[in-house]
Amino acid sequence: MRLLRPAILGLLWAAVAVYILWAGLSARRDRSAQQVRSLEIEVVDSTSQGYLVTGAQVRSWISQSGIGTLGTAVEEVDLTALERLIARNGFVERVAAYVSGRGELHLTITPREPLLRLLTDGRNAYVTREGYVFAAPRASSLYVPVVTGSYRPPFPADYTGNVREYIDRRQREIDERIAELERSKYPVYRREQANDRDYREFRRKRIKRRWWKGESAEAFDKRVEELLAQKAAYRRGYRYRARQLTAELARIDSQQESERRKQKKLEKSYEDFLKLLTFVESVEEDDFWRSEVVQIAAYTTSSGALEVSLTPRSGRYTILFGRLEEVDRKFDKLLRFYRNGLSTLGWETYRTIDIRYGNQVVCKK
Repeated sequence: MRLLRPAILGLLWAAVAVYILWAGLSARRDRSAQQVRSLEIEVVDSTSQGYLVTGAQVRSWISQSGIGTLGTAVEEVDLTALERLIARNGFVERVAAYVSGRGELHLTITPREPLLRLLTDGRNAYVTREGYVFAAPRASSLYVPVVTGSYRPPFPADYTGNVREYIDRRQREIDERIAELERSKYPVYRREQANDRDYREFRRKRIKRRWWKGESAEAFDKRVEELLAQKAAYRRGYRYRARQLTAELARIDSQQESERRKQKKLEKSYEDFLKLLTFVESVEEDDFWRSEVVQIAAYTTSSGALEVSLTPRSGRYTILFGRLEEVDRKFDKLLRFYRNGLSTLGWETYRTIDIRYGNQVVCKK
């Protein structure tokens, strides 16, 4: 009896293991024979203000790619290739593909959520709050603030990706260029050392009167004069070469400084870009200004500062907002002017409203 119970339990566990193995093999056999019956596409669009991608677009991408879906054996569907195909579009943030037990191929797509649309300097791109840039799809229909003007962002017109990553990559390239220029100084340093060494050795050169040859004083004086002339000529050559080497080092230093200025300019441009994103975000978070501001024009002044002007919904005037500093104070000032000025004078009285300076509002008809 003591051995019977363990034996029965062992047989039961063995039976369970055999059943699980059989069930797994059967399911795998059935799945290998099963074909994809349908394609279900879900676009998770959290913007609720339009769309960046539609199911019809996704079906078109799959059809043109040649990746097997409908009618293809479930085991042969390349889910990874499908995900890569869809994810290569910059406006797609995440994509997941799987096949259900009933042969349904599911694609769940999460587009990125743009904060604004850039229509500046030949660009037509969306930008997210995180600073991710992607080209605006042709068939997209999405309402977000539009930024126009002559403003040039710190990335190429065809760039897709995180702007900070682009800036970091450019900074590393410039660092490598600076290091390369520094290495180019080493041969110049060696030539400087050789020039100094040769000059010191030549300066130590002396002559003695050849008594054993019966050299006369006149002949000796002549040789001394010749040596002095040689030293003078060598000294002039030494100084000329030294000036040339110093100029070459100065030129390399100038190139390095130019590269460092590029780095500073690039970082400043990125800071302005972030200020623009923050500004648009503050406009969007305020119910009144979100409905009032129709368009934002950004431009760079002669001093290199980023400034913006606003096109409002309430009139035909332009608001000169200026630099993206003290944003809340400027909007408060403008709102007070709306309530105490334009509401009584009329919304069509002025052509420009300038709020760039201090606590004053300058208007022009």
